[in-house]
Amino acid sequence: MVATSSSKTIADWLGSEADSLLGYTAKVDKGQLHLPSSDWVERIFAQSDRNPQVLRSLQQLYSTGRLANTGYLSILPVDQGIEHSGAASFAPNPIYFDPENIVNLAIAGGCNAVATTLGVLGMTSRRYAHKIPFIVKLNHSELLSYPSEYDQTLFASVDQAWDLGAVAVGATIYFGSPESTRQIQEVSAAFSRAHALGMATILWCYLRNDVFKQDKDYHLAADLTGQANHIGVTIEADIIKQKLPQVNNGYGAVSKAIGERYGRTDEKVYSELTTDHPIDLTRYQVLNCYAGRAGLINSGGSSGDNDFVDAIRTAVINKRAGGCGLISGRKTFQRDFKEGVKLFHLIQDVYLSDEVTVA
Repeated sequence: MVATSSSKTIADWLGSEADSLLGYTAKVDKGQLHLPSSDWVERIFAQSDRNPQVLRSLQQLYSTGRLANTGYLSILPVDQGIEHSGAASFAPNPIYFDPENIVNLAIAGGCNAVATTLGVLGMTSRRYAHKIPFIVKLNHSELLSYPSEYDQTLFASVDQAWDLGAVAVGATIYFGSPESTRQIQEVSAAFSRAHALGMATILWCYLRNDVFKQDKDYHLAADLTGQANHIGVTIEADIIKQKLPQVNNGYGAVSKAIGERYGRTDEKVYSELTTDHPIDLTRYQVLNCYAGRAGLINSGGSSGDNDFVDAIRTAVINKRAGGCGLISGRKTFQRDFKEGVKLFHLIQDVYLSDEVTVA
């Protein structure tokens, strides 16, 4: 049985889904993918156009925390103070209004890195930048303006991130939104500057348009999120952050809703490359990350009633699909500090387990 940091096995956590998730063989053979490994940076990025300073930054990310030198990542992201408001994010656990507690959670949780705002990392830079890799999230969508605008706006510069000792920068693009063209241009320029300075790049590849909300939420469609990933690696994101897919054929759903063809796809995506199994849907996301050459980390999602089960389930799906890790925010910092650390360790146990294999 697959053990975890608790007395329960991974199969125990997964319950009735254990056999389906742990024993499934994916539709697309894993031999088509570049899979995470201890020599990840040397094997994948040393042959790219990334300069030696970027390689060093990537190696630092992959060589920190409990998952060090496995090819997998466990990251604490805390940009919700802007994205969702400080009240909505930190009122459940007010200690995280203090930036130092955010960094300490990432360290105690055995994370590879902490990804948060310029302000949080700037306030803690001299004490912690050498203890855990910093990732500065460059842009945000703030909700204080009225009427509300869902638009990712630059809050920080790449040079500021470099000055405070960050090893990487992160950004979000709302693909499908009216503002996406400008966001693509801004983020592409920022990533180019980050690489020139020797920092790695991580892109939050989110969909945002009301037309994606039909009978199901096609913001989480494998085919649409897969294309967002493919655009993300095109502007040289080294790591892609994406939400776990829940449905498929977003192209078809949107086309039906608007009464004309939307975008372009191919029937083989749905007949030969995917099924409705979550591992197959996530593998399609990995395929769009240059067959895994850019690592796919999935989101842990919002906090709820079954955070531990949900997080372990997401980690199992990501790992078995060929992804390279999990980014876990509200599930960890909206609870007691020790419980947050425990959740990180349970997620990491999935990636450390030799019994949870790539499907």
